[in-house]
Amino acid sequence: MAAIIRPFAAALLLVGAAATAQGTAAPALFVAELVAPAPGGRFIAGGVMWRCEGTRCLAPRTNARPLRVCSDLRREAGAVASFASGEQALAEDQLARCNG
Repeated sequence: MAAIIRPFAAALLLVGAAATAQGTAAPALFVAELVAPAPGGRFIAGGVMWRCEGTRCLAPRTNARPLRVCSDLRREAGAVASFASGEQALAEDQLARCNG
């Protein structure tokens, strides 16, 4: 019986640790709001897989600079109203460069 309980308890500890880590870490996402709805639900822009619903788009964060990712998204999906990497949003001047 103890042989069954130990692996189960270890699994519960891992799940709990993962949940705690996710709750305290900044989201590992690029988040964009487009001016107009995206042309498709899923597409690749600049090597990043985007998933959009209406004007809201999400993608996993990469090591690429957020401004470059934003520009790649704009070329593929149209003008960007807001763009954030995790909890860090692009400033107005950077957003203007993204849409330039």
